[in-house]
Amino acid sequence: MSQQINLFNPVFLKQRKIFTSLAMAHALGVLGLGLATLAWYSQYSVSQLQEQADQAARQLERRQARLKAVEVELAPKPLDAGLAAQVAARELQLNALRQADDVLERGAFGNTRGYSDYFRAFARQDAPGLWLTGLTIDGAGQEISIDGRASEAELVPGYISKLSGEAVLKGKSFGSLQITTPSGGEAAAATAGAETRPAVRYVEFSLNAQNGSGG
Repeated sequence: MSQQINLFNPVFLKQRKIFTSLAMAHALGVLGLGLATLAWYSQYSVSQLQEQADQAARQLERRQARLKAVEVELAPKPLDAGLAAQVAARELQLNALRQADDVLERGAFGNTRGYSDYFRAFARQDAPGLWLTGLTIDGAGQEISIDGRASEAELVPGYISKLSGEAVLKGKSFGSLQITTPSGGEAAAATAGAETRPAVRYVEFSLNAQNGSGG
């Protein structure tokens, strides 16, 4: 009787070392290189974004500076207070004449076509530096009283000459012209509360036109 005995034991075989020191060193080197590359790329990306942000900030500053310059160029210029007051007075006068003309055109006071022609004539004559403060027409235009103000007395004769050229006023005799300077009390009242601007100087005039047939 025979028996075979296997004396081979795998334990006694030479084992292959997978993770050797050299392999681990290579792996750590590759890993370190990858981390270094990733860090460099991250820093590069951040620097690029920072540069773009700086450029955008500089562009924004230039646009804001340009916007401020345009705002200064387009800023409304201060108006002369005296001129503004004269313009406002003339606008009120013109509006009053237009309203009166509208009322007369509607025939609110009966047959007043003649009055409408007079108001149109006065509304057409626009003299810079001169404005009316009162206008009275008696009867069918037989007598007309005009009160107004002018920045210079020399403007009044020219205004009368223009009125004489109106068809509805032809043939009328302009007389009783009075030109006066406002008293100190009136001038002070006109400029009350305006110590910071020069006083508005003007003359007042009154004019009567009689014995005309222009109605």
